[in-house]
Amino acid sequence: MSTATSPTEKKIAFGGVTPVLRVASVTASIDYYTGALGFHVDFKFPNESAPFFASISRGRCHLFLSDGDQGNPGSWVWIDGVNVEAVYDEFRASGAKIRNPPTNYEWALEMQVEDLDGNVLRIGSDRKKDEPIGDWLDMHGVRWRKLPNGSHERVI
Repeated sequence: MSTATSPTEKKIAFGGVTPVLRVASVTASIDYYTGALGFHVDFKFPNESAPFFASISRGRCHLFLSDGDQGNPGSWVWIDGVNVEAVYDEFRASGAKIRNPPTNYEWALEMQVEDLDGNVLRIGSDRKKDEPIGDWLDMHGVRWRKLPNGSHERVI
């Protein structure tokens, strides 16, 4: 039996995606995400005083926070931003842990923000077409510079 699909067969469309971020304390994470990153709480489970799972959102961005049961530590999530430079200013004023300021890349003008558990939010908007490409900050905190031949070198 063939598993190939015919070109005329339509696939069922998926809905939105809500990443699950593993955290050490849902309560502490809620405080950080609401206080420093401007999210609001959609729900907490099982109750207000001792949640081990929560849904938070900001605009159309939704995240689940799970107390040690789901997800992997140090996850990275891409968030499509509207104006990354304005978000950067907001986060600097709120005391958020900015891992990398807005940097121009081929794909976006992007910044990195880290939560209390090392999860990284990559927030990006349209790149600046007339600006140079910046250095990439990897998961280990190492900077990489793109060379004219397309390869990358570690920035020391």
